[in-house]
Amino acid sequence: MDKFILALDQGTTSSRAIVFNHMGLPVAAAMKEFSQIFPQPGWVEHNPDEIWSSQAGVAAEALARAGIDSSHISAIGITNQRETAVVWERKSGRPLCNAIVWQDRRTSEFCDQLRRDGLDEVIAKKTGLIIDAYFSATKVRWILDNIPGARARAERGELAFGTVDSWLIWNLTAGRLHVTDVTNASRTMLFNIHTLEWDDQLLRIFNIPAGLLPEVRSSSELLGHTDGIFSSPVPIAGTAGDQQAALFGQMCIEQGMVKNTYGTGCFMVMNTGNTPVMSGNRLLTTVAWKIGDRTDYALEGSIFIAGAVVQWLRDGLGIIRSSAEVEELASSVQGSEGVFFVPAFAGLGAPHWNQDVRGTITGLTRGTTAAHIARAALESIAYQTLDVLLAMQNDSQLTISELRVDGGATANNLLMQFQADILQAAVVRPRITETTALGAAYLAGLATGYWSSVDEIKSQWQVERLFSPIMQPRETSVLVKGWHHAVRAAMATEE
Repeated sequence: MDKFILALDQGTTSSRAIVFNHMGLPVAAAMKEFSQIFPQPGWVEHNPDEIWSSQAGVAAEALARAGIDSSHISAIGITNQRETAVVWERKSGRPLCNAIVWQDRRTSEFCDQLRRDGLDEVIAKKTGLIIDAYFSATKVRWILDNIPGARARAERGELAFGTVDSWLIWNLTAGRLHVTDVTNASRTMLFNIHTLEWDDQLLRIFNIPAGLLPEVRSSSELLGHTDGIFSSPVPIAGTAGDQQAALFGQMCIEQGMVKNTYGTGCFMVMNTGNTPVMSGNRLLTTVAWKIGDRTDYALEGSIFIAGAVVQWLRDGLGIIRSSAEVEELASSVQGSEGVFFVPAFAGLGAPHWNQDVRGTITGLTRGTTAAHIARAALESIAYQTLDVLLAMQNDSQLTISELRVDGGATANNLLMQFQADILQAAVVRPRITETTALGAAYLAGLATGYWSSVDEIKSQWQVERLFSPIMQPRETSVLVKGWHHAVRAAMATEE
């Protein structure tokens, strides 16, 4: 029987497993949602044991659906929600407490203190990151300072910290491996992206013992084998954070190539080659992946509200019954007729990074209908994407000729066409949209020889549809000017 690759895709709300064949096509998949825990406003937690049990369960289910067992799996690739922090006991493997999720804001005041202490520049230079509660370092510090006995136990070497990839690998190998990869390490605010090592100065700033940290490995190498989980040992050979895995799954392997994932929010990532580009436009500089001796870097911009604006039209306004209806409603008018929607429900992300802005709709007239508001809501996703892309072009000094897209909202042809028009660039939707899991599978398959080279993988990537600009540049510039006026209006409301 043929061999396959098993991709474990551990996300923020669900654990998924997909079996891929040699053509890079999904053969079987399984998914299970798990609990979201909100102890108090601004706090978000996950139960690490539930993360593990759900991921192990869907792995077994996917193999069963494919009609195979572990002896038919050439390798496992892992991709994961990135900045979520888990601390556990080395001896027992038991979590010390719930995982603190990337969305959690409990350490915001400490981040404010770091900025007041003038540490922005040193942290940015070493990590490529902006000081924010989003990243893992402040979460780990909070656990050590707030769980009784945790700091003393950490200093005695009794505890282990890891992002979700580390936690999964620890459990897959029965506690034999405490490792992470360069992409996940680069999201902790403890990792020097130039030396590719944990940084002593950063560990001192955050007061975190070095003995707590996992060993950092590349994104595509044989890490070890599973132990006791399947009927036979399986190589674990690929690891990458979810957005980096999607960049690889989209085959954005050359400098200047960009992908955008359209989900609840948007994550746009640009491959900047083997040199980190430090942003002057408040984008994040991060490790894209390390394969062999070569490390690739990326610029990343996060848009907080994308698909969530369509959910708001459904649940908040009630002007559509299902998210799928938004395209038909928005298509019933020729344009938004001067209506602009800035969906800053949770502030604005890159390149603004302003948490105090709130959502704003401008340009309303007596003739404005639900269709115009729906159209403006969809168009807001494309405008926000343009803002991030322009920041990336400024930082990298590279001109972007095409945008590769994935995620649920890419099924909306109206949005994709408008995106191409506003960018004045091609928007490319691939045939296989499971790009995050596929990227993890490719990284694992490369390490084990399942695929012979990146060139072989590149030949598998296929276009499902290409959207080319049909709007004239003069027309788009008027629209973009209107959008930027609306953003300024939204920012004025916080003053």
